[in-house]
Amino acid sequence: MENIFTDTFFMKKALQEAEVAFEKGEIPVGAVIVIDNKVIARTHNLTELLNDVTAHAEMQAITSAANFIGGKYLKDCTLYVTLEPCQMCAGALYWSQISKIVFGASDENRGFQKMGTQLHPKTQVVSGVLEKECADLMIAFFKSRR
Repeated sequence: MENIFTDTFFMKKALQEAEVAFEKGEIPVGAVIVIDNKVIARTHNLTELLNDVTAHAEMQAITSAANFIGGKYLKDCTLYVTLEPCQMCAGALYWSQISKIVFGASDENRGFQKMGTQLHPKTQVVSGVLEKECADLMIAFFKSRR
């Protein structure tokens, strides 16, 4: 039997969260954290609602997942996020020791790769999963703001 629990499957869950953020007027970034093919955190950007520049989807997901597992380290967990993490989020992900990060669209201006931010040496990174869908949502959001 084919495994349905692929990176694409879980990125679609993150994209659903990004769509919720879009509807709320938040920059449409969504994130889920998965362990053993089970979603343990499901979040999106909340910076406008909370009036908090640190309320990125990844930061919300880290806190939620840590609370779920009862510990600060996210070993054996995978983060699926629609946009490449910024350096703030990458720093938090470094300290969480998350095992894998899968992102959709690259952030050519503020992404952790452009900024030269290091992740934990054991963290695996996969990029470009549903990249077009993730990027198109961001483009639509910013077009609607102009």
